[in-house]
Amino acid sequence: MTDHKLNQYLTEAKTDINYKSIDTLVMGNEAADLDSMASALAFAFTLSCSDRKKNIVPLMPIIRGDFKLRTEAAYVFDRAGIDLNSVIFLDDINLERLMKKVDGLALVDHNRLSAHCEPYRDKVSMILDHHKDEGLYPGAGTRVIEPVGSCATLVGEDLTRRCPELAKDPHLATLLWGTILLDTVNLAPDADRVTPKDEAVSNTLMTACSLDQDVYFRAIQKAKFDTKDLGTFDLLRKDYKEFRFNSNRCGIASALLPLVLWDKKDPELCLSFETYVKRRDLDVLISMNAYTDPEFSRDLAVYCADPAEHGKLITFLQEKGLALKEIHLDSQKPCLEGKTAFYRQGNLAISRKKLSPMLDDYFAG
Repeated sequence: MTDHKLNQYLTEAKTDINYKSIDTLVMGNEAADLDSMASALAFAFTLSCSDRKKNIVPLMPIIRGDFKLRTEAAYVFDRAGIDLNSVIFLDDINLERLMKKVDGLALVDHNRLSAHCEPYRDKVSMILDHHKDEGLYPGAGTRVIEPVGSCATLVGEDLTRRCPELAKDPHLATLLWGTILLDTVNLAPDADRVTPKDEAVSNTLMTACSLDQDVYFRAIQKAKFDTKDLGTFDLLRKDYKEFRFNSNRCGIASALLPLVLWDKKDPELCLSFETYVKRRDLDVLISMNAYTDPEFSRDLAVYCADPAEHGKLITFLQEKGLALKEIHLDSQKPCLEGKTAFYRQGNLAISRKKLSPMLDDYFAG
């Protein structure tokens, strides 16, 4: 590949945060999945290239040690030749001190700040996202929220408008293209994720990559589903988002193995869920498990700190069409205080992106 302009930019950005004010801090969502992190890096790079007088800095909203849990991100970043030493993670900075130097905050792959960033809501100046528009931060000058398959698609579209030459950068293209392929299941129409815009941006980026599409996608998929070295706490925090619904704190993890295999890895899975809930002060913890064995399948694990709430929540989810069928993991020790139950999810179309608005409705009622 050619000279790594993205690494050069990241190195300069990491140096500049120590002594320069920041015009725009670009940040993905707290789950920090591949789409979130790749989009943040690429969007920040694009903004910087379009106006070199401004100091644009991307921030990964996880500690550096947690990056290894995002196995698919680690693979794609490596293929794109990204130097992780130049990437800024939460434990590289003091967030409160850093935000005092930030004029504007750009949100990518989300349009609602996480709880610990809520104090900075007045700084939100840009939004680039593909989730449900929650109608927040009306002061944001740039607001692009479209239901495409991947936020990387919106970033790719933006860079072709602002800096068309960046679409030809092989490192940047490898980063964004791999992200789009993963999010759209290799642009498969039957996955019900891909849109014409995903396909168009993918075709543009593909020309800059010397990679076979199917081979690249399968390699990313293999890396994503590599959970052999991860324990329960790692599996829960690998792809995790936290929500506040009314006065209720709810965590939703996305795990990549069947519950029957998780049961074999951890015979105290229920107790592990309960410990995780207590550490994060949650009311509800849900793990949405998606995997292929041999067909695409979904499982659901639901823990409620209040056992009386559990049955009500499951009834609500059934009414919403999740088509849950209970899985009995007989070897599991019961919870000490709350209640955990496990299910096979019959409606495969319900992902975390679709479940969170349902939970918002449930707790609002």
